[in-house]
Formats: sequence, structure tokens, C-alpha cells
Amino acid sequence: MAEIGFEKRDFRMVVFCMDRALESASACHRFKILKAECLALLGRYPEAQSVASDILRMDSTNADALYVRGLCLYYEDCIDKAVQFFVQALRMAPDHDKARLACRNAKALKAKKEEGNKAFKEGNFEAAYELYSEALTIDPNNIKTNAKLYCNRATVGSKLKKLEQAIEDCTKAIKLDETYIKAYLRRAQCYMDTELYEEAVRDYEKVYQTEKTKEHKHLLKNAQLELKKSKRKDYYKVLGVDKNATEDEIKKAYRKRALLHHPDRHSGASAELQKEEEKKFKEVGEAFSVLSDPKKKSRYDSGQDLEDDGMNMGGQHVGESLWVGALGVGLTGRGRCFRIVAVVARIPTDWRRSGFGYLRIIKKSVPCFWKVS
Repeated sequence: MAEIGFEKRDFRMVVFCMDRALESASACHRFKILKAECLALLGRYPEAQSVASDILRMDSTNADALYVRGLCLYYEDCIDKAVQFFVQALRMAPDHDKARLACRNAKALKAKKEEGNKAFKEGNFEAAYELYSEALTIDPNNIKTNAKLYCNRATVGSKLKKLEQAIEDCTKAIKLDETYIKAYLRRAQCYMDTELYEEAVRDYEKVYQTEKTKEHKHLLKNAQLELKKSKRKDYYKVLGVDKNATEDEIKKAYRKRALLHHPDRHSGASAELQKEEEKKFKEVGEAFSVLSDPKKKSRYDSGQDLEDDGMNMGGQHVGESLWVGALGVGLTGRGRCFRIVAVVARIPTDWRRSGFGYLRIIKKSVPCFWKVS
């Protein structure tokens, strides 16, 4: 039954059978070795090493026990020490097939991993990615080493902008070793880079619960801040600019978007489309009002609320606090272009009504307007 269980890789069954057998033959080294090997294959390394060490205390030349000791070290990613035990086992028994195969795998795994590390340090990320991939095919049973290889490949993947693949590799690493903090950190960073902030917060929370360091706390708070910011309107997306856009780039983007969504350009469209374009026009104005003001931009970028500045993040209506954007552009019904230069807190009673909404002339040569409703 034990032999059948071993062939089927049912190592728990083998351990159970060996325990029963040892009740009748407690001194049998063959039973102990088979039990120890299965314990190692189950990841119960301390128990396996204990059994192998007991045998080696009585017989230091026992090749099977030396092999089991090496196997435990190999699966715990102590490859150099593992090779020493495999070599010693082969000295005692040159025909020990398991020790020979394990020794060959250990050396190949170490060499391939080191090649990948070297390529990564040299900045040859494509080569490093391939080398780590090759290393992962050497021994699927080496859980800890493979977890590190997946995490290493994820690091390379993130450098190559293969973020989805990097997240998948981190997930595989965590599946192999749920305590692997580095894999959680790498996956969280990939989530941040892909703006999946809820997932990033979840991973950083896991890390911080395990290791309450200042660095991990900072990473968690930053992810929580980005999550909060992501739930607001993204004014950079509204204007179609990068978060590192310069003041001139923001102005140019605003002028372009304001002209694109101005209600006059869509006067012949359906009522539904006119309403949608009007909404976008207001959003463009809101975005520019914030991003063109250094103080408001700073507050917005840091995740602070802007309501204290009299801003309504969801759009303005008649009678509410209202700004008229600075240094923007607009079109009148006759196609004339004007600069918007005024900033006001509330619509005053002396503003006159026109086809555009409420207009106020700041300078005769530079009219100011805002479409309110």
C-alpha cells in the first residue's frame, strides 16, 4: 500500500502506513527513511530532518539519510548546503539515483537563477525574463525557490511594463508561499501602477498586519490616499493631460477641450447630446479652475478636499458657489473667441441674463462668460 501511495504521490498515506509499520519494527531504517522522504515532500522539513538525523547519529554513512537531509535543505532554498549532502550521499552510494537527480536539479536551478539575476542587474530585462522562465521548468516540486523565481520574474515583468503578467506571477508566488511578503509588496505596487487601488490596499494591509514597520505603514497610507483620490473626478483625465503636465500644457489642453465641448458647437444636436456636451464643458472648466491654481492643485494632488475653497466637485448650478475659470477660452454665437479672466464666488444679482447663461463684462475688450444652465 505504501509503495502504491508513493507512486500516486499520496505522501500522507505513505506516512500513515510507515507509522503503523514502525509500531511493529521501530528500528527499521528503511521504514524511517521512506517516512522522512515523504515528510520532506509534504513540506514538513523539521520532522523529516529529525528522522534523518536520528539515523545519521547511528550510521553517519547512510546514503538515504544524507539524501533526505539534502532534500530538506534543497526545498528550503538552501541549495549550496543541499548539494553538499547530495555529493556526500553519492560518495557513500555512487548509484543513488535520487541523490544524483536532486544534485543535478539543484545545480541547474542555482545556475539558471544566478544567470537571471546577473542579466537583471545588467539591465537586460528580456534575457532575465527568459532565464527565470527556464528556471521555473527545472523542478516544480521546489516550492520556495519557485516562489522566489515567480517574484523575480514579476519584478522583471514590471520593468518591461508587463503588469498583468507580473500580477499573475506574484499571485503564483503567494499561492506557493502565503508568507512571502516580498511577493505581496511587488503585487501591491503593480496594482498601484495599474490604478487598482482597492487591491493594492488589501495587499498592503496584509503586509502591515504581518510586519508593522514604518515603511509598510507609509505604503498602506499612500495606497489608501490614492484610493480616496480615485473616487473623485479625475481632472487630469477630464483635460486629457498627464499628472506631471506643465502649466502651459494644462492651458493648451483646456482651450482645446473647452472649444470641443462648447454648447454652441452642438446647437444643432439632439437635446440629449447637448446636455451631455454641456456637462463636459462644465467639467472642463472645473478641472482647469483647480489645475491652473497652484494652491488648489496642490490640495487636489495630495488628496485633500476642495470644498473649503468654495468648490463643488460635482458641478455648479444657478445660486450655488461658482467660479469663472481663469485664462480660458470660449465662443459666442457669432464665433468670436474670448478669454475667461474672472473668478467669482457667487452669482451676483447685477449679472444680466443672456443666451449663454449669466454673463458679466470684466473689461469691455475682454468679455467674460459662463454657461450656467
